[in-house]
Amino acid sequence: MTASPRASIHTLGCRLNQAESVLLRDQLEAAGYLMAPFGEPADLGIINTCTVTQEAEAKCRKAIRRFLRANPEGFLAVVGCYSQTGAKAIAAIPGVDLIVGNEDKLTVPEHARMGKNPAPVILRDRIDPKDFSITFAGERPWPKRANLKMQDGCDFMCSFCIIPFARGRARSRDWDNTLAEARSLAARGVRELVLTGVNIGTYAHSGHGIEDLVDALATVGGVRRIRISSIEPTTVPDGVLRRMEDPAHPLMPLLHLPLQAGSDEVLGAMRRKYTVAEYAAFARRALGTVPDLCLGTDIMVGFPGETEEEFAETCRLFSEINFAYAHIFPYSERPGTLALKRGTAMVPVPERRRRREVLRRLAARRRRRFMERYLGETLEVLLEDPREGRWPGLTANYIRVVTDGPPGEDMCNRFARVRLDRVAGDYVEGTLVALESTDRRERAEIPADVVRTA
Repeated sequence: MTASPRASIHTLGCRLNQAESVLLRDQLEAAGYLMAPFGEPADLGIINTCTVTQEAEAKCRKAIRRFLRANPEGFLAVVGCYSQTGAKAIAAIPGVDLIVGNEDKLTVPEHARMGKNPAPVILRDRIDPKDFSITFAGERPWPKRANLKMQDGCDFMCSFCIIPFARGRARSRDWDNTLAEARSLAARGVRELVLTGVNIGTYAHSGHGIEDLVDALATVGGVRRIRISSIEPTTVPDGVLRRMEDPAHPLMPLLHLPLQAGSDEVLGAMRRKYTVAEYAAFARRALGTVPDLCLGTDIMVGFPGETEEEFAETCRLFSEINFAYAHIFPYSERPGTLALKRGTAMVPVPERRRRREVLRRLAARRRRRFMERYLGETLEVLLEDPREGRWPGLTANYIRVVTDGPPGEDMCNRFARVRLDRVAGDYVEGTLVALESTDRRERAEIPADVVRTA
């Protein structure tokens, strides 16, 4: 009997890439592949790439070489954003068999049958600007949070961003097709859906917007939580805040609202679609509307021409708005983008790194302060796969919690009431108070004497 072929997928970058990698994994399993952790022996490797920074591209090349060293006879497909924009650089690495851009990345299992190639086959078609559907597969249980792709591409053309070149124009996923996959995921055990895309606030299909989609997903049996991933501040309808405010609605109180800079001069050079005052007004309105809102952001430092005073303005604005966390990125030169074409003087790389560290320290303090606000409270947590014998999970407002459980009890994908006791780095140690019963119709109290105190 011939052994089933083994495949492994390595994903770099955003939630959208993660969602697409799961779709690829489901296709491979349906085709008879056994999935192997990346780095272990495999007949087929797929590397789903990112191109948002030079560092991301370097990580992609490192992953390519890692797979080829471990599997010199394995078929290697490199797909995604870096494949779309940097196919020539990838093709220069000996051993790559297939390079696929974003338009055709979900067809890789079909092309993998061709066998090893003396030179890579490159499939990098122009990205279709029309709305889209996705063929999805997968039947085995998936008892964890799931990313649901509902949009792709972006029309905003920020001067620093290469993603419109890698992902194409903004387009939305077919309404019925999106809901069909959501129902399929729920049937497999998914209880929390995270809406993903490039510019998800621009979703528009069959007369429906993001508010309508959130409401439709709220009716999918089994789904208890819905989150939206990063969303542009000018695209958030008021109805999104009202749904987050409503305790009966499954839309969770999490809003990741990219700022990028706290200086109007820098925002203008970035071609962002808001002023500092407009962003601050909306952020404060959101915080005043949604109880316990977790407000996160992205900030870029060292944009070409950014002065020390403009950077100080960003630090001041970050300190004034009650953010729960921030992702801080140094500017990275992206060929073809307007920021690079303008020829503005570059901030030296060491100075970009210094500014990043200044804001990272501020962000770390802000994150800790947000978590400390909830110490002593008992919150609902959706538990995930155990790690080192303990159970991590997220509260509704995106605090990562780790707790212990009764010996031998499988708590994965079950809701629990956890008392938050102590901040431990980027998560909170908690004590299990109550655990949802396995039939999920009622909560079973867990006696205190079988739970170790965190």
